Amino acid sequence: MKKLILFLILIPFFSFSQIKVEMENFTILYSEEKEQPLKVEYQVLCNNEDVSFSRSGMGFYKCDSIKTSDDADYYKNVWDKGHMVPAADFNCDEKALRSTFTYLNCALQHQELNRGTWKYLEEYERRLADTSIVKVKIDIIFEKDSKRLQTGAVIPEGFRKTIWLNGDLFGIWYFPNKPAKERNVNIYRLK
Repeated sequence: MKKLILFLILIPFFSFSQIKVEMENFTILYSEEKEQPLKVEYQVLCNNEDVSFSRSGMGFYKCDSIKTSDDADYYKNVWDKGHMVPAADFNCDEKALRSTFTYLNCALQHQELNRGTWKYLEEYERRLADTSIVKVKIDIIFEKDSKRLQTGAVIPEGFRKTIWLNGDLFGIWYFPNKPAKERNVNIYRLK
């Protein structure tokens, strides 16, 4: 019985946790084991391109108390540091913009998806914010056999984005984590 009790006591010390991080303008559920976010939720803050701050000199930063991915996970491969909470959605406030550059907010996202179809949906949500309150939830999808990089981070299988306008469900999209350059984001729309 002593061995069983000792084993149960040690389990928490050897496992990684999921951590909910409440930022001023968004919330992240983060997996230390995967070194990736699992879910993010935010409201589009900025939609006016006339007011914007420069990203110059803004690099991703780590959180000392949470085990995250880092530059090594994105070095010389096809994976972008995909902002889950888009920097451009917070570009009208310098502090808010800077807050999006945490490693807690980036996922291993195929560069052609991040710079293609995913970007087009982000642009679309900002246009929707011209006339509506836009709230977004992104679920980062992993499978049991999701690939882990040699550097430690696990590559997501895909991304499910849900958008609400003025509190009403507007749509749900699912993007496999692979090249996607289509401008028509509705190819990926589930609902």
